[in-house]
Amino acid sequence: MKRGAPDLALDAERIEVTLSVLDGLTESGKLRRLAGAFARFVGTLGHAPAPLLVASALLSELEGRGHSCLVLADLAHDPSAQLGWLDGEWAALKTAAGPLPKNAAGWRNLLQACEQVWPVGDLDFNQPLVLDGERLYLRRYWRDETMVAATVRRRAEAARGIDADVVRGWLDRLFEPPADARAAAGPDWQKIACAVALRSDLAVITGGPGTGKTYTVARLLALLFAMAGEGAAGLRIALAAPTGKAAARLKQSIDTALDELAEKLGETLPLRELAARMGAARTLHSLLGARPDTRSFAYHAGNPLDVDVLIVDEASMVHLEMMASLLAALPPHARLILLGDKDQLASVEAGAVLGDLCAEAEDGNYAEGTVDYVRAATGEEIPEHYRTRDGGALAQSIVMLRQSRRFGGPIGALALAVNRGDADEARAVLRAGPAEHGDRVHWIEGARPADVLALAIDGRPGAPQGYRDYLTLVKEGPLAWGTDYQAWVRAVLRRFEGFRLLCAVRAGEWGVSGLNEAIEQRLDSARLIRRRGEWYVGRPVMVTRNDYATGVYNGDIGLTLPDPLRPGSLRVWFADGDAIRSVLATRLRDVETAFAMTVHKSQGSEFTHTAMVLPREVNAVLARELVYTGITRAREFFTLVSPNPAVLGQAIAERTQRASGLREALLR
Repeated sequence: MKRGAPDLALDAERIEVTLSVLDGLTESGKLRRLAGAFARFVGTLGHAPAPLLVASALLSELEGRGHSCLVLADLAHDPSAQLGWLDGEWAALKTAAGPLPKNAAGWRNLLQACEQVWPVGDLDFNQPLVLDGERLYLRRYWRDETMVAATVRRRAEAARGIDADVVRGWLDRLFEPPADARAAAGPDWQKIACAVALRSDLAVITGGPGTGKTYTVARLLALLFAMAGEGAAGLRIALAAPTGKAAARLKQSIDTALDELAEKLGETLPLRELAARMGAARTLHSLLGARPDTRSFAYHAGNPLDVDVLIVDEASMVHLEMMASLLAALPPHARLILLGDKDQLASVEAGAVLGDLCAEAEDGNYAEGTVDYVRAATGEEIPEHYRTRDGGALAQSIVMLRQSRRFGGPIGALALAVNRGDADEARAVLRAGPAEHGDRVHWIEGARPADVLALAIDGRPGAPQGYRDYLTLVKEGPLAWGTDYQAWVRAVLRRFEGFRLLCAVRAGEWGVSGLNEAIEQRLDSARLIRRRGEWYVGRPVMVTRNDYATGVYNGDIGLTLPDPLRPGSLRVWFADGDAIRSVLATRLRDVETAFAMTVHKSQGSEFTHTAMVLPREVNAVLARELVYTGITRAREFFTLVSPNPAVLGQAIAERTQRASGLREALLR
């Protein structure tokens, strides 16, 4: 006892000092308040040695940055770079907590002995922390990750009996015969994706901009209708996406493609009638029946969705918890088809599900059975370098579309260079100028704030779209459009989509908050807006929180315009594809001005002219995936704005690495 007493006293002192250092990191903005609070909570659940408090705080902090777990090897080394800390901050925390384990094995031994931690395979007392091999989890993320992995494996392994000859007959009608040039470029991966998607209860179709993901899935839908025969009219199909904008674009693209197919197929397949039964595409929150003030949904394993086929677009934005909820709510017999670009930014919340699912998509890894089936069902030959002897079930359910039919030219070349990590080529494309690339891409190097403001208001030579464009129409008012107020609103919304300013960061002079304020001031002084309070005519806003009472969701963007029925009142108008809807401005509580928005929030959208602003210095969020995503939001023109040209190369060199055990769990 005499030897133990001083140790207990020393341990108590270390705990207090550790908590004090965590408080200091919170106050300096290096930790979320939730991270420090969680460490204190863990300490209330029994004796918690100081190293456990450190691990708990870092785990909570990393969850807020998109990681689903804490890798013990990272914890054993210096995690400063991962956290965006200075070396001294980690050193101060190590000193406060006393000697920390020097390797992953040491951390595992320490954590296994803590009563707040459940080592998987041991007795489970519902502890808040879970230790699974070399990873530490918050319990709910471990549960979600385990569930997603098991369900994905089960769906990928659920083979369906398919008559390849019947499939071949329909696919030859749905796809144009290959031109010589296309045949020389390799197999028709779109056609292959349709055939592969029929074989199991899960299909993942990934590809960059312009590779035709929705074009492909429209033909897959037609194929599903055709294969259903007399039961086609009863086939229940749902379309969904993470945001309202992405859902509207999905529906519009599929309707257009199905309409073209209907002309081609004639009376053979009543596609227009069958497509009309699908209804509108919905956000995932709406599809699952989100309820206010709770994380649970109306639809779940005990009350599954009434669907036979579910198509989810922009799947890179679907975070781990949402994917777990979606898979739980899907009936066992239903097909799940995920569409998305694996190279885009992952979701804001924890997890990088599509990236983990498609980790080997580039290599194909198709087994002999898949190669034979594709040959019989499509007439296409999968090249030898995409084959393997022991490809897992998941790889047989994934197809990567490899040829961009729309996204070419300098914007496509720039995106590809960034995605390859080729900073020299990216700079060459940006600097080539109008002589080589026209005005499609432009780089404002060594930019000043005034350059951003000029760009935001009037665009640039060769790409004139700026915010003056839509605000001029706002000032003209609806009378210029006769009595059709809604036609004017649609025109204003379309003009607003012509230009968007995207930021890599939220704070500071080169971030969302600083630029929104500066743009508002410049527009006010130019008399394009009259800002006399929070709300004013022409104000663009982004919804930052789901509001079920008004039917608006996180990420929705609307424009503030006069209420035609209440003089002096303002309404915010939102576009849902071709339809529009509005909400009284005074009813919207969680919104922010959206002249400038983060690249993250722009996912699922495209703009005629996209300008992306990089910060003066590299930070933790700036990486290759962010730059690539920003570039691929541009439909016709792209402008890069950087006060420090060196930051572009540094960003391209960095890859987003999210700690996750999903990829490994999928292989178990």
